[in-house]
Amino acid sequence: MSNITNSMFESIRGALASSEEKSSGPANILRTEPGNTYTVRLLPFTSDPSKTFFHYFQHGWNSFATGQYVSAVSPQTFGERDPIGETRYKLYRGNESEKAQAGKIIRSEKWLANAYIVNDPVNPDNNGTVMILRYGKQLHKVIANAIEGDDASELGARIFDLSPNGCNLKIVVEKQGDYPTYVSSKFSFPSEVPGMDDEKIKTVMDSTYTLNDTFSVKSYDDLKQMVSEHIHCTSDVDDEPVNESVSAPTPVTTTPSEPV
Repeated sequence: MSNITNSMFESIRGALASSEEKSSGPANILRTEPGNTYTVRLLPFTSDPSKTFFHYFQHGWNSFATGQYVSAVSPQTFGERDPIGETRYKLYRGNESEKAQAGKIIRSEKWLANAYIVNDPVNPDNNGTVMILRYGKQLHKVIANAIEGDDASELGARIFDLSPNGCNLKIVVEKQGDYPTYVSSKFSFPSEVPGMDDEKIKTVMDSTYTLNDTFSVKSYDDLKQMVSEHIHCTSDVDDEPVNESVSAPTPVTTTPSEPV
């Protein structure tokens, strides 16, 4: 019996389209390594299908004060002002040294989705569990095409279906230079999930995570403090005030260590 209804899938598809218009993490995030293929079945968030995906922006860089990697979810995710983005944009308009500094502050675009792990070749203990799949633009294109693009008529709701009518996502992780690439990833033909029955489907669906609670979101003042400590290398937020008038968006880039 399918766990996907037409209304549930329409809610998922509508939420994906809405997010398109808007433009190191927890242990329950699936880790992927180049040279491996991971098999998962995507899961809907049944209590609110419109929240099946969490689309967010993130800043990350090696602190100019300590050298340690620091990161934060950008408030632009929620349509709010972003002091890190404002500072980064201001640096890009400065001298060559400031431009080089801005280039080291990476702004990336990511999505989260719940996934049932059919096969994790690196960590087989993950098999048969629900984890969070974090991915970037390459996998997003594959998933979006399956929901509302060229592959929607063939795939559609099947990519969330735990019954034998459902389709697995094969995540192929390859290396291109210093970066992982996911361009060979695709959905497979309909297939049965080993050991899956109606009782287990219910257990799996009850195990999904509330994705927008995955990361702690810092306040505006906390982000300004990050700017002071890890960009301007001072503990006083007033030493290097953020240009309050600068709020222009910046180009989206990705880091070598994260899925794209």
